[in-house]
Parts: sequence; structure tokens; C-alpha cells
Amino acid sequence: MQGLQPQEGGYLILIEPINKKRLVLFLAFAFGIAWLFSLVIALKGGLAQSPILIPELNLSLAAVLLAGGVMMAPALANLLARALTREGKTDLWLRPARFERPWRFWLLAWLLPAVGTILGAVLYFALFPSAFDQNLETLRALLSSAAPDQNISPWAYLLMNTLQALLLAPILNALFCFGEEFGWRAYLLPRLLPLGTRRAVLLTGLIWGVWHAPVIAMGHNYGLDYPGAPWLGIVAMIWFCAALGTIFSWLTLKEGSVWPAVIGHGAINGIAALGLVAQKGAPNTLLGPAPTGLIGGLFFTLLALVLLLKPGALAPGKEKWRPEPILLPQDGEPNPPKPE
Repeated sequence: MQGLQPQEGGYLILIEPINKKRLVLFLAFAFGIAWLFSLVIALKGGLAQSPILIPELNLSLAAVLLAGGVMMAPALANLLARALTREGKTDLWLRPARFERPWRFWLLAWLLPAVGTILGAVLYFALFPSAFDQNLETLRALLSSAAPDQNISPWAYLLMNTLQALLLAPILNALFCFGEEFGWRAYLLPRLLPLGTRRAVLLTGLIWGVWHAPVIAMGHNYGLDYPGAPWLGIVAMIWFCAALGTIFSWLTLKEGSVWPAVIGHGAINGIAALGLVAQKGAPNTLLGPAPTGLIGGLFFTLLALVLLLKPGALAPGKEKWRPEPILLPQDGEPNPPKPE
């Protein structure tokens, strides 16, 4: 896969016109399958009262359906849309492309979620110091209740979990996160690019956020004990997904592959709850300390704004599309070819 050829005012890339049938089919499957599994979860006690399938692991029916059904829906939608429209196996965005510094975007995907989560939690507790449990008493009580015969230090437990989140979570979570990213970043994003890179990136993130609505309405990420529940939680999740989705789209476009987004998604899922262990009392989940809150996720919002507003920041890192050439200026907006 060759690099983009610099042209006056931007880069020459190859891109397909929008295929509405493919988009409609993909979105119908992505939303339909996920929301059907969400309905089953709601009918079976929701997230809070879901039947426990394996007591030793505290594994609930809801957790199984979320990981094996809801999160896999976009990937299934990708495959089904391709099959029904005879699109084939082209442009799967699975093969990492060659480029000069192959470590850069992978490293950013691995580390940015941790950096953003930690900075967001620090800012949240700086603004709400009374919410900070400096002695980790809440965590200490939970550990004593779970293992009364063992004297587990909450600080040692926090350190081990942080290291696990940094080193192992991006890989361990990759399977389930691939289900989402193979749909949103590997299928939807490239097919929206004729709208302009900025519009495609932002719209992909917004759609991703709306897709979460049923599980947010059941208390996922935010609970239900906040003003305006569940609607404000849904709005907050759309905001978060628009910001985080911009970063994942940037990684995907720069690398020409969905795998950095998969790694980043796994990383954020692994470390998102870090700030909650230092929370005293019930958190204001709409604000933080988790990155899904407006304050906890401020780093991701600011980075997304930089990527969206900086000319050329979202320009793809290499030639990826076909077959009609379109001049993509550095502001990310396409200039359609002039009619002959």
C-alpha cells in the first residue's frame, strides 16, 4: 500500500461514492442485532438483576449477552452487508500497512487511553476534593468483604490492577472490542468519507454513541441515580463516543488498519474504572471520575477537537480507497471532480 501523493492544496486519494444500500443494511444490522440482545437483557432482569450463570466467576447472563451479542453486532453487520450487496472481501482494513515508523500509532493506541483516564480522574478529584478517598477505605472494605482471611493492601491491589490494565487489557479485551471496531471504523467510516473526512469521523462517532442507548438506559456506565436519567446519560455517552471515536478514527486512517483502534478500545475498557476505586461515596457519573463523564473524559474531548479543527490532522496516512480520484484538501473536505 503506497503513501498518498501530495497535490496542490491537499492529497490525492481514491474513494468510492456513497452506496446508500450498503449503509442502510449495515446500520439496520448493527442496531437491530445489538438492540435485540439488549431487549433480551432487559426482559431477563436488566443489568442489575440478571441471572448468574457461573457463581464462582460472578458471570451473569447480561455480561455474556453484552460481550457475545451486543459488542459483536457491528462486526456481524459488516459481514452481512458485504454478503447481501456482493461487496466481497475488499478493503477489510485488517492488514497493517507499511509506513516509516510502525510503532508510533500502535503505541499511541496503547497509551493514550491510560493517560487520558488518569488525567481526567486527577482533574475530577481536584475539582471535587471531598470525593477523593485518599486512604482507599472503600476499596479496603470491599477487599475485606471478598477475602476476609487475607490482609490485602488496597494500594498493592490498585497497583497490580493498574499494571494489568496497562499491559494486558488492550490484548485481553481485543476480541470483544474487535466486534465493534470492525463495524464502526473498518466499515462505516470509510463509506462515509465522501461526505468529507471531518464529517465522516464525527458522524461515525455520533452513530456509535446512539447505538449504546439501550444499555445506557439500563444503567451501563452511568447507573441510574443521576438527574435526568437515563436521557442525560445517553447524551453524555454520545458526547464521549464522538470524542473517543474521533481518536479511534484518526488512528485507523493514519495506519490504514483497524487494529490500532481495537487496541485503543481494549485499553480504555480496561482502565476506565481506575478512578472509581478512589471515589468516596457515590460518584457523579455524568461528570467523572471515569472517562465517560464530562470532566473525566475532558482529555479525550480536547484531543478530538484538535484533530477535528487542525487542517490536515485527519488526512489518511496512505492511499487506501478506490476507484474515483477525489482531491482531499488539508481541511478534510472533498472537492468532487468537475463534470466534463
